Amino acid sequence: MKSNFSMKDVVGDCPFATTQKILQGKWAILILHKLEQGPLRFNQLQRNMPKITHSTLSIQLKRLENYGLVKRIEYPQIPPKVEYELTPIGVEFKKVLKSISDWGYLYIQSTDTCTLELLKNEK
Repeated sequence: MKSNFSMKDVVGDCPFATTQKILQGKWAILILHKLEQGPLRFNQLQRNMPKITHSTLSIQLKRLENYGLVKRIEYPQIPPKVEYELTPIGVEFKKVLKSISDWGYLYIQSTDTCTLELLKNEK
């Protein structure tokens, strides 16, 4: 049974809350970053992120697919082939990824070694 909810009903109308909800999970931004270069198969994605588990990657991809940022492409062949790629709205997120990258590099360069050591221990 299909519900009659709009995307606005799910994510609301605050752009910050919407973005935070869509990008929930430790791996969402990294998955989108990996897919920036083009379509990848599940195992290729997992090899590029060695600390992510199979089930976590699967859950995150389904979540990003449900929100319309990632498209799952199934090829009718044996053995089965499935690829993941960014949708048009996912491609728009590349601009955000660039800003995140720029800010990340700035933060890394401006943070002293002592602070970084403290943050490492938070893992």
